[in-house]
Amino acid sequence: MSGLMEHLSIGFGVAFSGLNLLVAALGSFIGTIVGVLPGLGPINGVAMLIPIAFAMQLPPETALILLAAVYVGAEYGGRITSILINVPGEAAAVMTTLDGYPLARQGLASVALSISAWASFIGSTIAIFGILLLAPLLAKWAIAFGPAEYFVLMVFAFCALTSLLGEQPVKGILAAMIGLSIATVGVDANSGVYRYTFDLPNLADGIDFVVVVIGLFAVSEMLQMLENLLSGVSIDVPKSKRKLFNFQEMAYTWWSTVRSGFLGFFIGILPGAGASVASAVAYANEKKLIESKDPEAKFGKGDLRGLAAPESANNSAATGSFIPMLALGVPGSGTTAVMMGALTLYNITPGPVLFETQPQLVWGLIASLFIANVMLLLMNIPMVRVFASMLSIPSWLLVPGILSVSFIGVYAINATTFDLMLVVGIGVIGYFLRKMNVPMAPLVLGVVLGDMMEQNLRRALSITNGEVSILFESPISIGLWIAAILVGVVPPLLRKFSKKNEVHVPAN
Repeated sequence: MSGLMEHLSIGFGVAFSGLNLLVAALGSFIGTIVGVLPGLGPINGVAMLIPIAFAMQLPPETALILLAAVYVGAEYGGRITSILINVPGEAAAVMTTLDGYPLARQGLASVALSISAWASFIGSTIAIFGILLLAPLLAKWAIAFGPAEYFVLMVFAFCALTSLLGEQPVKGILAAMIGLSIATVGVDANSGVYRYTFDLPNLADGIDFVVVVIGLFAVSEMLQMLENLLSGVSIDVPKSKRKLFNFQEMAYTWWSTVRSGFLGFFIGILPGAGASVASAVAYANEKKLIESKDPEAKFGKGDLRGLAAPESANNSAATGSFIPMLALGVPGSGTTAVMMGALTLYNITPGPVLFETQPQLVWGLIASLFIANVMLLLMNIPMVRVFASMLSIPSWLLVPGILSVSFIGVYAINATTFDLMLVVGIGVIGYFLRKMNVPMAPLVLGVVLGDMMEQNLRRALSITNGEVSILFESPISIGLWIAAILVGVVPPLLRKFSKKNEVHVPAN
């Protein structure tokens, strides 16, 4: 304990310097804006700031604090458009749309924004204390995950989707298959064969996730709004009477927030798993757990617990992803991979010796994560009413505005008009899928996990020359298979059993 206090004193000594406090505040604000804008995301936000930080000759610990604050801030900001207009600011915020947007349509936008900011704060705080107490131990546990274990983890994530499919599992499975199909487009990394590109060079690198998510959410949502506008159907959103959540709502969501924070942290430690997986698994876990006790729960229709769970998990996972980067020299997410590149500019190699050779950098970063987390909460809560006022903008002005920002985000990826045409095409398909009540969450998860799932399966099978037994050998794999079977089989059986035992009271 004395060693931990000594490390904390070093860390806060670094974090409380005037320059680092200013950088943490600036990074938190920039990160929030990056998260709000569809198409940017934390990776692009961090990548754009690296040359600026290096050109300004910032010390390495200051540069890392800036990039980390942008990363965490983007996870906060991604929830804003998810809740207000059903357009995820970045991949990890997809699950936030499921209950956040219905809450906004019920006139609870301010409550949803404030409770999601609180859940994000709790999730990040859990992860920061986890880094302080368990970093070396958890780094050793994370490295035990090989390609076979990662593949089974992805299978478990898809099985957890059964909790999201409700009474229409066929449509949910169809959506997941569409997502996996999109993930196969492009050049096969192993054989170099072109797959489903239709001789179009623009598809050689696959379909970018930003194009998919903006098409499915932004464009299809705007088409729906445009249809309502042209048909004269006005959807009046009641104005939120309260600016913040109350203590009753905080207590109502508390255990969902805490459980999801711990779950997100452990998933975030796994290199490559990321906040998107954490938010999906946390949402499915809470939905299954709560609906087994409370059949009247309104997950997917505006349940505060369904909002708090993914927000807590994705922020916890984002913060937890620093563990493999710092302790192992292995990027925990795409964003931390970019940050590792920034460290190489300063001739710093992340890994086990970093805690001994660069204690000011490591512990200064950890302390600054906590400070940035507090800043983000204090920054986001007062802005709730400003963000919520977006709902009062008339549709005839909101639709072209959102489409303009979305198209700029898409064009910025590869600077090609092909992506613009592709996002419109995907948006039209998404519009008709939504008309048929096909859920978007399984589709997006299929796109996010498809490539990762395929690559890990191939790596695992290449180790054993095609023997599938490697997928069932380790205790971790066996435990995940059991969990996947239970998650996939038990909820449908319970629903079927409960229907058989329903007592029908005859009408008088």
